[in-house]
Amino acid sequence: MTKTPKAPKAVATHAGPGGETHQTAGNDTPVMTTQQGLAISDDQNTLRAGARGPALMEDFHFREKIFHFDHERIPERVVHARGYGAHGYFELTDSLADVCKADLFGEVGVRTPAFVRFSTVAGNKGSADMVRDVRGFAVKLYTSQGNWDLVGNNIPVFFIQDAIKFPDFVHAAKQEPDRDFPQAQTAHDNFWDFVSLSPEATHMVCWAMSDRAIPRSFRFMEGFGVHTFRLINAEGQSTYVKFHWKPKLGLQSVVWNEALKINGADPDFHRRDLWQAIKTGNFPEWELGVQLFDDGFADSFDFDILDPTKLIPEELVPVRRVGRLVLDRMPDNFFAETEQVAFCTQNIIPGIDFTNDPLLQGRNFSYLDTQTKRLGGPNFTHIPINAPKCPFANFQQDGHMAMHNPKGRANYEPNSWSQPAAGPRETPAGYTSYPEPESGPKLRQRSDTFADHYSQARQFYISQTPVEQTHMRDAFVFELSKVETPAIRARMLSHLLHVDTALAEGVASGLGLSPLPEPARAARPVLVGLPPSPALSILRNGPDSFTGRKLGIVVSNGVDADLLSALIAATEAVDGTVELIAPTVGGIVDSAGNDVMAQQKINGGPSVLYDAVALLPTVEGANLLRHEATMRDFIADAFAHAKFIAHNDAAEILLAAAGLHPRARDGGVIALERAEDATTFIQTCGALRLWSREGKVHTV
Repeated sequence: MTKTPKAPKAVATHAGPGGETHQTAGNDTPVMTTQQGLAISDDQNTLRAGARGPALMEDFHFREKIFHFDHERIPERVVHARGYGAHGYFELTDSLADVCKADLFGEVGVRTPAFVRFSTVAGNKGSADMVRDVRGFAVKLYTSQGNWDLVGNNIPVFFIQDAIKFPDFVHAAKQEPDRDFPQAQTAHDNFWDFVSLSPEATHMVCWAMSDRAIPRSFRFMEGFGVHTFRLINAEGQSTYVKFHWKPKLGLQSVVWNEALKINGADPDFHRRDLWQAIKTGNFPEWELGVQLFDDGFADSFDFDILDPTKLIPEELVPVRRVGRLVLDRMPDNFFAETEQVAFCTQNIIPGIDFTNDPLLQGRNFSYLDTQTKRLGGPNFTHIPINAPKCPFANFQQDGHMAMHNPKGRANYEPNSWSQPAAGPRETPAGYTSYPEPESGPKLRQRSDTFADHYSQARQFYISQTPVEQTHMRDAFVFELSKVETPAIRARMLSHLLHVDTALAEGVASGLGLSPLPEPARAARPVLVGLPPSPALSILRNGPDSFTGRKLGIVVSNGVDADLLSALIAATEAVDGTVELIAPTVGGIVDSAGNDVMAQQKINGGPSVLYDAVALLPTVEGANLLRHEATMRDFIADAFAHAKFIAHNDAAEILLAAAGLHPRARDGGVIALERAEDATTFIQTCGALRLWSREGKVHTV
């Protein structure tokens, strides 16, 4: 249960002649100054010629303050504009020294400082968190050898194979330029027009229409490096690698109807969740996993390892878990750190190298160019969040907002001056690229090994549980129903026919499209024999407990103190959290006469904010709440979203008001008759959802 915050210390305050509030420095309160360090005597009034006279141009304090305000916005990111970040560390648990010479992968137990930024892709900075979208998962590791940026997503593949198509993809996904909507969603003609004309996007579109695109929390989603990289050991030998971040708390997403309502109730849902987890000491954690393979595997694999629209199933190449990423500190200032952090895929360290993945090659150029534009010039690495934590030195100088320049006479090399004025020099121990031999004609051409666009999309679909397959079908129907051009809908269905006939037929039925179009031309035959990969399913990789989840408890005056305490204790025993929802946010008095604070008022704390709910009103409280439409919605939504619902006897009044009569209930609606029942209920909630209910409740 959230603790009541302490009241802030009083600050010396007085009112001015116009009634305005003045707060003055003293004791622990620092003196306010201008940017030049001059103490400010009055921050409430502009300098005027008389109390009602005109403002004076000599008011340097006003001019500096308004000037800075006018310039305090920088261009938002074109993609990944809405993000949230946190500090932490990476700790090695299994040495990779045999395959990688990077220091952070050498000695078990070594901790490397880290900063992680999560984000959505398509929406602008002010859009909502719980939109259907890819999530960025970018990790900056401040290693002893320099900064390494592993800039990935929560989905292991991408929409396009060549970076030259990135501007087209982003233009199509963003709001349409003539009307500037829709915002933060792809349910419009331009997006589906582009992807339906780009067969290579079929695999990624299936992921985007799955529950992977609406994660319950940053803490409950995977991260992927997407591309194939190289690890280089001390002998110069190369091993291919794909990077994975595996959440300690397991995978979890929400359902679409729930996502829509979360955006209305709390558009900051994901960032609030991360903030609260870290501030309460429930530090989010992921394991770093690597898939290691050699040229022999690469040559025998059914797909090209350089194709960013493909993955390597974990059943073929197991994920070896070698370390843990822990986030334990929020930024001191959002803008200074989360907004100004600059990730660049080109930022690598000795022991890590690129491959010829054409999307990765393009990203290496694009990211640096982007950061230079956003952050005002070439010196964005001088910003503390971007600066390495190891020693660094070079002869780069000047430019916009330079914070440090070479000292002394020499700003070039080679030079003949003596140290320390002579400055830094190169070293044979510095970074060297893997000497991969390259040859071939200069041409614009895509390898035919990239031509299979449907086989892995099919494999992804058949790897989902029936519940997840239903969600995918419904997502395709929803998105394509917003497409106004029938030909685009039909064209997309022609691709889905290669993924799964039943999927295509279900989408067509939902759209009222008949007859089905002919299948799109496949550049390569679809490999229908690829086996399911259980690792690709969220529900097959969920948690086995309520750890890290949140229980919402509806209470009223006179609530059974023992039962309430038992529920709170049972939740906290598995490291879950509790919020109390009451008729007023001021709280209630329990049956033992204790004042109990509430975190939410009933019309501000809908059940979509919680992983499970409990109803513990008194009869009087239930009769008061049954007239609240939001109370009825609280129960109806929890039931419709397949959540577990606990209740006492008095809550029968609320269940009936919500239309949840005894005959309509199932094993997920659980009566609490005594305090001992609380532990059993929380153990049951470890399953998170009663998915068998979903087929009986229609929310789409």
